[in-house]
Amino acid sequence: MTQAEPIADRVGLPGSLVGRWPAPSTQRLLADLVPPRHFARERFDTYRPDPAHPSQTAALARLRQVADVVAHPPALPRFRRRLPARPAVYLDGGFGVGKTHLLASLAHAVGAPGTAYGTFVEYTHLVGAWGFPATVAALARHALVCIDEFELDDPGDTMLMTRLVRELSDRGVALAATSNTLPESLGQGRFAAEDFLREIQAMASRFEVLRIDGPDYRHRTAATGRPGLTDDEVRSAVAARPDATLDDFGALLDHLGRVHPSRYGALLDGVGLVGLTGVGPVASQDVALRLVVLVDRLYDRDVPVVLGGTGERGLFADDMLAGGYRKKYYRALSRLGALTEAAG
Repeated sequence: MTQAEPIADRVGLPGSLVGRWPAPSTQRLLADLVPPRHFARERFDTYRPDPAHPSQTAALARLRQVADVVAHPPALPRFRRRLPARPAVYLDGGFGVGKTHLLASLAHAVGAPGTAYGTFVEYTHLVGAWGFPATVAALARHALVCIDEFELDDPGDTMLMTRLVRELSDRGVALAATSNTLPESLGQGRFAAEDFLREIQAMASRFEVLRIDGPDYRHRTAATGRPGLTDDEVRSAVAARPDATLDDFGALLDHLGRVHPSRYGALLDGVGLVGLTGVGPVASQDVALRLVVLVDRLYDRDVPVVLGGTGERGLFADDMLAGGYRKKYYRALSRLGALTEAAG
């Protein structure tokens, strides 16, 4: 169960994310490994490949095959003791080409309870909460494990996930992942340790890479430059919504530093609109990365956002957008732009 403060502290006043201290159980963390609300209705039939980019059609066809193999594995003769090789596919492409749509469609096609679906960060958080052996045991009961946004923040997390991939693959679990980087390129220019690079290469050999080309279907640039609203406009926007929250941007960033990122999803329980006043550039990278995780959880849950202050403009500094985590920041800006558009 999640223990969090009510959305509204007093009748007629919006609630606050800063006033909430969620404490989801490890059982809930596991139960939450399903396709996010944003993609709950997506299926292979709702994916519309762009004729100008044949790789989209090819990826769709291949994933239909994978779903059929995973959902209907061939019967094995009794004398065969080794598990057959199960599919392991890696969807690589830019932002907004439908990678997550296709991954969620694959999960839906195989169906629950045989599928676990989560982001790279959610799996690392699960390991932190349960421990590695318990996490492997729990995930190995699934026919398919989907890993969205396979990213590298530090060598420890990467080696942990590399080991998790190997353990699950060895137990006959099919794997599917998305990323904006080819698996054999993971870690290049980030970590120079020879042993670490060897781990990355070993992981890459497990996957069939499916390249998906095309422009961002949202037809947005990463940094829209949309200015923020006035603080009074933000307050007015949330006033009519009993499920809305209202927070000062700086105070929320401070609060995120005191809440474990594995709890950011539970932080949004019951929230239908987030209003933020005084939005401005994020000062440091550790704070910016926590904000990225929150934006991902907002996007997963289709929670619109109303921004005051400078809005999206200059949210992440130029050196951040040019640095090693730039893909995270660009994704966050693209998703945040979609959420502000949804708020109207």
